[in-house]
Amino acid sequence: MIAKRYGLMTVGAFLMAFSVVVYFNPLELVARVKSQLRRYTKLGTMTQEPTSNVYKTGGLEINDDMKQVMVDGVVVEKLTPIQYNILLFLTKNKGRVFSIEQIYENIWNEEAIGADNTVAVHIRHIREKIEINPKEPRYLKVVWGVGYKIDKEQA
Repeated sequence: MIAKRYGLMTVGAFLMAFSVVVYFNPLELVARVKSQLRRYTKLGTMTQEPTSNVYKTGGLEINDDMKQVMVDGVVVEKLTPIQYNILLFLTKNKGRVFSIEQIYENIWNEEAIGADNTVAVHIRHIREKIEINPKEPRYLKVVWGVGYKIDKEQA
């Protein structure tokens, strides 16, 4: 009865001597085959490099895995979490200009109401920590009347 329900499989060469009975559920077999195919296609053929969470522009380098900022090979100490997140956000989107409101909404995840001074103060503190001369910034630039950006190419 079980052999009739699940099927009887015999090995041709040993038909007279041995009879191998394998009980299987067709749905389970299909699920196992799909699982193996999924593993092969997703894991077996992956030849691309692992994604890196290191962002560079000129001498500015941010390693997001280690939460470390380096400028010209020197580690920048004492960045607050907000300062780090602003710098990381702008570096991930280097070349793109963000208004003060956009920066505030992306970092604080809330509507920017009177956020001009808050973001400007954080930007000033970031510049003091990453720029040689904060009054003539190499990395964190202002686009007058629009917002801030990290330049794509640095000399």
